[in-house]
Amino acid sequence: MTAPESLYQLVDKFERDRQRYSQPDYNEAQLRQEFVNPFFAALGWDVGDSQQVLHEAGIKSGGSTKHPDYSFLAGRRRAFYVETKKPAINISQQIEPAGQLRSYGWSGNTALGILTNFAEFAVYDCRIPPNQGDDAAEARVWHLTSAQYPSAWTRLHETLSPRAVQQGRHKDLLADVGKGVLPVDAAFLRDMESWRALLAEQLYKQARFIDRQLNQRELNQLVQRTIDRIVFLRIAEDRNLEPYGTLERAARQKQVYEKIKNLYRAADRKYNSGLFHFDPANDSRGAPDNLSMELYIPDNVLQKIIFALYPPQSRYEFSVIAADILGQVYERFLGKVIEVRSSARETRVVVEEKPEVRKAGGVYYTPAYIVDYIVENTLGNLLAGKTPEQAAKLRALDPACGSGSFLTGTYQYLLDWHIDYYRRHPAQYRNRRRETADGMILTTSEKRRILLNNIYGVDLDQSAVEVSKLSLLLKMLENENDSAGLRELDGPILPDLSGNIKWGNSLVGSDFFADKAWAGADEEELLRVKAFDWESAAGFGSIMAAGGFDAVIGNPPYVRQEILGAAFKGYAKGKYATYAGTADLYTYFIEQGVGLLRAGGVFSIIVANKWLRARYGKPLRTWLKKQAIREIIDFGDLPVFEQATTYPCILTIAADPWPFSTPSPGPLPQQAREGEKGSDTFAAAQVDTLEFSNLRDYVSSRRYAVDRSLLDDGGWSLAQGEIQNILRKISKNTTPLSEVVHSRIYRGVTTGRNEAFIIDEKTREKLISQDLSSAEIIKPLLRGRDIKRFTPPKFGLHLIFSQQGIDIEKYPAVNAHLQQFRQMLEPKPKGWKGGWAGRASGGYQWYELQSTTAYHKEFEQPKIMLPDISLRGNFILDESGEYYCVNTAYIIGNADKYLLGILNSKLITFVYSHISSTYRGGYLRFIYQYLAKLPIRTIDFDNSADAALHDEMVALVETMLELHKQLPSLSGEARRVVELRIEATDREIDALVYTLYGLGEDEVGIVEGG
Repeated sequence: MTAPESLYQLVDKFERDRQRYSQPDYNEAQLRQEFVNPFFAALGWDVGDSQQVLHEAGIKSGGSTKHPDYSFLAGRRRAFYVETKKPAINISQQIEPAGQLRSYGWSGNTALGILTNFAEFAVYDCRIPPNQGDDAAEARVWHLTSAQYPSAWTRLHETLSPRAVQQGRHKDLLADVGKGVLPVDAAFLRDMESWRALLAEQLYKQARFIDRQLNQRELNQLVQRTIDRIVFLRIAEDRNLEPYGTLERAARQKQVYEKIKNLYRAADRKYNSGLFHFDPANDSRGAPDNLSMELYIPDNVLQKIIFALYPPQSRYEFSVIAADILGQVYERFLGKVIEVRSSARETRVVVEEKPEVRKAGGVYYTPAYIVDYIVENTLGNLLAGKTPEQAAKLRALDPACGSGSFLTGTYQYLLDWHIDYYRRHPAQYRNRRRETADGMILTTSEKRRILLNNIYGVDLDQSAVEVSKLSLLLKMLENENDSAGLRELDGPILPDLSGNIKWGNSLVGSDFFADKAWAGADEEELLRVKAFDWESAAGFGSIMAAGGFDAVIGNPPYVRQEILGAAFKGYAKGKYATYAGTADLYTYFIEQGVGLLRAGGVFSIIVANKWLRARYGKPLRTWLKKQAIREIIDFGDLPVFEQATTYPCILTIAADPWPFSTPSPGPLPQQAREGEKGSDTFAAAQVDTLEFSNLRDYVSSRRYAVDRSLLDDGGWSLAQGEIQNILRKISKNTTPLSEVVHSRIYRGVTTGRNEAFIIDEKTREKLISQDLSSAEIIKPLLRGRDIKRFTPPKFGLHLIFSQQGIDIEKYPAVNAHLQQFRQMLEPKPKGWKGGWAGRASGGYQWYELQSTTAYHKEFEQPKIMLPDISLRGNFILDESGEYYCVNTAYIIGNADKYLLGILNSKLITFVYSHISSTYRGGYLRFIYQYLAKLPIRTIDFDNSADAALHDEMVALVETMLELHKQLPSLSGEARRVVELRIEATDREIDALVYTLYGLGEDEVGIVEGG
């Protein structure tokens, strides 16, 4: 690619007068104006458009710049920073400029950073944490001189032009750094967790010293608030809201906590946010925090925390750590709780994962692109055509707000929307925005007004509520300093969010306590439930009286409802139409969230997609068919949440009537209706990859209509129209597998402890040699991994089948063998937390198998067997009727070879993939719920043509079984010949199945294509 003429002119201008530009008096501001801005303009950037590039050079603190000169944006997110130095500075050799740029990039969580004085252009990998003493070349991945710009132009344009950055191509400049790199959020989380453990121990000890017994809730709140206050003040310093080094100077004196409390008092007067509230004479901002002012924190504890926030110990640049990055840190931080454990010998303070987090398998912080999509897809439509006066009436709610990721995303969207509106109407709203050298910005009072007017949240975790408030306040203070923006305020800087962000249980109202059993409940029990009445809650009652919220968004918890206690089930059964005994909590958040909408409002959440097909989702599916579903985006088995297998989808529902003239994002197919309640269709999209530059564009190009009349309450398939037509056609002239085999579909044996009950051939021979009767209860065993389609069963393991009710004394050798495992085989009480895993509690003896196998005789009959997890239909025939299997496999009480051929066909795998859930890696989970629904083409033996098709299938299956029987003994060319015959026979079986099911050429093409 040829460099533009403007670049040649720019380079020529610099080289001709290089000596003058390299003089010490030629400053960075001049360099940016004369060279850096035109350079990026040549790449296609509009450096004057704050939606593309933010100029942030003006923030100073402690005599040094505390923000990079430029932030280049991809959408609303920072893609990379650019730091400039005057040409007199040798950036290829001097350590400080590179360290400064890398600190910005690492702290701001941008993968890439650029350092330039125009004479040189250096690209750094900012994922690598900066360390004191690093030389200028550390983490540098590309270096150019100004003379090389034209020859390097192709690579520059392909990686750093606006379009390339939107597509994520700027990251192509980086190398694979492996897993040893610690990102800023992980590093800060590690620090915060160490501070929590330190503070918990000290504060509990100090409370006891003054004869004050802290309960668990108070201790957690006290520790959390101490950390929040220190972090807030440190961030305020780097944003020039407080004198730089204020905390550090306090920490270098004696009686540090007394000095810190003085800072708290000053901050309470200055910010008025509630975070520092302790004045008992003024309780308008909630209950004052007197306890933190009464306790003492030792100097060495505070010094350890505070010194870790300043160089040289600290690598953090708090001026660029965004509120959403802190939100990610806090979300994981809040996944653990401080517990006070007392025994006869001692009282210990420990930090452990919360039960709901442990059961959910971890904390799932919503990725930024999901937050952006949901926020834009709801607020974008709600604000279309509105004025700021109308926007002021919009109320957005997250009913399970956690650390506030959706709330801060919503707030940022509203800030951007107002800036854009005021830019297009500059004369009309002079008092709400200010012009700066770097463009238009909102006044601080305007940002405060938007926050108070539009943002609402609720969470059952009191600490999460405080963190949500903190995240929003820090978001409001982004890019603020001590300039006119703060001086314009008459009074405290920050708003009190106690009327916006509430501590409470979004799913439970005060009617929960109508049961007389709660009459004597103590305060801790009531706080654990924390009932929340939407109609009467301060700040919320007026919204509900006016009809409800305009937008309800978020990511509700993916945990079982039992986490709210045994009484909740009875309450939910009477309150929610979507109730199911085994439902996850998100089921009720869907119904409650839609119920909180005003007419014309919109509900959109990311949630596990299990409700689409799971049994417990049936009441929800029935209820949803009556709602105005607008869109379902299914991510299948993609890892949307890092290190978590959650299989999410985005569900969007409109209140009736839907207020918008066209669906978003992008038009539905022409035949689709507008998604109003009772409409025939809604939009759907299957996301097949996370390698997209913009989720909105990706979804827009892949949306299709789903006919709601084709949705089966027993399980929803979101297949496209052609696939839906095939599924419907197949279902009309077939019989469910469960009817064909008279419901004889059974799961394998659950032992509860495989190492005790599963033995190898050598152990089997030993036990039988010791006692011949052992052979009566030792069975040939197949695991799921041992079952390969059409392949004769092959085993090397055996199962000690000590079913419940067995007289183990009759089998002394087996009894002796099991005795060595007795401790781990003893059934453990519910809630067991021993040092090793115990078997679940149950009504069985220690030597008995855990599952009751009333159908065990089925194992000893000819049957079809299959693994429970497989990439496709994977069925075998056990004609001898001798094999047992464990619970990684299933059996079907039928040995029909015609049925075996049908089940192993591509068509059945195709059907199964659309009626069941797909798991990580494209695997299918074969379980009774879905197996029972498989459509089987039965044979009318009175019809000669039908009977001939049956016989043809049986012959093909017998050929396939024989070929697989031969295969293990063959090698070389003989083996290859048999493999080719197997492939050909497989194709013949598939072709026969298509004929049996009446599929045409185009339909076969769809099935074969996946």
